[in-house]
Amino acid sequence: MPARDRDTSRPGTRGVRPLADVIGAALAPACRRRGFATVDLVAHWPDIVGPAYAETTAPERLSWPRRPAGVGDDDHEPALLTVRCSGGVALRLTHELPQVIERINMFFGYRCVGRIRIVQLPIPRPERRARPRLRAITPSEEEAVRAAASGIEAEDLRAAVERLGRAVAGRAAAPITKR
Repeated sequence: MPARDRDTSRPGTRGVRPLADVIGAALAPACRRRGFATVDLVAHWPDIVGPAYAETTAPERLSWPRRPAGVGDDDHEPALLTVRCSGGVALRLTHELPQVIERINMFFGYRCVGRIRIVQLPIPRPERRARPRLRAITPSEEEAVRAAASGIEAEDLRAAVERLGRAVAGRAAAPITKR
């Protein structure tokens, strides 16, 4: 691929775009409706709150207080963050709210959030697709897989390559034959 095809700095050129650019543009309108100026809080929520709350909580809405006329940009009140969480997590999260607020503000680099309101609602999670069922491989396919991995000296690596070969052979619609 020539270098000019990969150049994304000029409009109208073809090339690879980072997934974050595409997702950020798609999520931005929905985030603005919920009070988020950027997608950063939603996108980096698991990094901000850590593994203890990554799967059981989600930022719902960021509510900024109204500023009276004549107040500058430097004089602002921090926002109220509404966090959606599952039932049993609410009590534990309540006790750790000061730490969570501190982590959010450290992420943004200024006092963005002053308070957190917890609402107990189910957390929407994307559906996980079920793994496809593998068909049983034929003895000739098993032999072909072992022959392909026979040149590997490391026993652990050879076993892993054989498992991969069996999985590939089991997903194929027609039996794999020796070459």
